This record gives sequence, C-alpha cells and structure tokens, in this order.
Amino acid sequence: MSRVIVFGGHGRVSLLLAPLLVARGDEVTAVVRNPGHVDDVESGGAAAVVADVETMNVEDLADILRGQDAVVWSAGAGGGDPRRTYAVDRDAAIRSMDAAVLAGVRRYVMVSWLGSRADHGVATDDPFFAYADAKWAADEHLRSSDLDGTVLAPGTLTADEPTGRIEIDPPGRGAVSRGDVAAVVTTSLRAPSTIGRTIRFGNGTAGSAVPISEALAG
Repeated sequence: MSRVIVFGGHGRVSLLLAPLLVARGDEVTAVVRNPGHVDDVESGGAAAVVADVETMNVEDLADILRGQDAVVWSAGAGGGDPRRTYAVDRDAAIRSMDAAVLAGVRRYVMVSWLGSRADHGVATDDPFFAYADAKWAADEHLRSSDLDGTVLAPGTLTADEPTGRIEIDPPGRGAVSRGDVAAVVTTSLRAPSTIGRTIRFGNGTAGSAVPISEALAG
C-alpha cells in the first residue's frame, strides 16, 4: 500500500484516478478547495482535505504532505484569468514541490500537457499563453529538483471510454481519454522506469498504441 495525495482532487482526471488507486490498495488523500466537493471525492474512496493551494505557503503545504509516499499534481486554475493561472499552475505547483522536499516525500507526478516545451509556440497575446508558460515553468522546476519526478504530458483530453493503450510522442493534438490519463498516472506511480522522464502521450491509433504498462517501460 502507498499513501498518495492528489492535488486538484475534484478535477475530472482525479475523480477517475482515486478509485483506481483505492482499488489496488492505496490510501488516497484528495485536496480540494471547495468544501462542497468533499462528498464527490469521498464517494470515490479518497479522504478529502479542504485547502486552498493558491494561498498556502511551503510550510503549510509540507504539513499536509508529511506521512505521504507520493504526490500527484493535477490542480489548475481552469484558464480564463492569467493571474490565477500563474498563481495555481505555476506558483502553487512549485511550492508543492518545495514542500515535498521539506516533508521528505520524494515521489512526485506532475500532470502537464503535450505541448509543454520552452518553444511551445503560443503567442504572448493568445489567451492560452499564460497556461503554456505556467506549465512549462512548473515542469522545469520539477525536472531541476531532487525529487523522484515524472512529468506526464497528455494531449487533448476527451470523455471517450479508456482503451488501456497509449502512443508515446503522438502526432498532432494527441487526443486521449481522461480515463487513460488516470490509468497512466496510476501505473507510473509504481514504475521506477518513469522517474526522471517527461512522457508525452495520446491514445494514438489501433496500429500505433500499445498497452500502458508497455509504453511506460520505456
């Protein structure tokens, strides 16, 4: 059994992730900002912690991380307001990594996006720029940390049924079901081969996709 804390516990990927982790015997803590979301996350087997990561400092975050075995960051501001996007997707994410170091929690999985690169190509006047810039900065902080980190970078998220198969470095937008993203997170948490890697993936096609465990074996 592992103790896994998931930031952004009410997100659509996280609501699929928690039951997968619980089903294999993990103990899951889901961090949510809205007290009204507690019942939703607890119905999936997670224990809810109500906390606002946007305002918490490193020490506060370390307090809720102590005793955990792994961190999953799947929180985000949801776009729209560049200020909040930077505050959550970049700054709070970075503080959570520093808090993990402080709390002695080495395993950290970041849910990013397929296009997170220094040369992401999003224009500064594009409403999406703040997200692209913030995610890149957070990913880079994880890669430069002493944590056992993995950056998972799925393509465009869909509501399709999960297939259990993915393609690494897919072309185009790399569409992938949220259920498969949750399965990739679940598998990667116990796959030492994913530590230190940035894994870009989508569902691919019948001819290009392979089982998730095989794809992550690298």
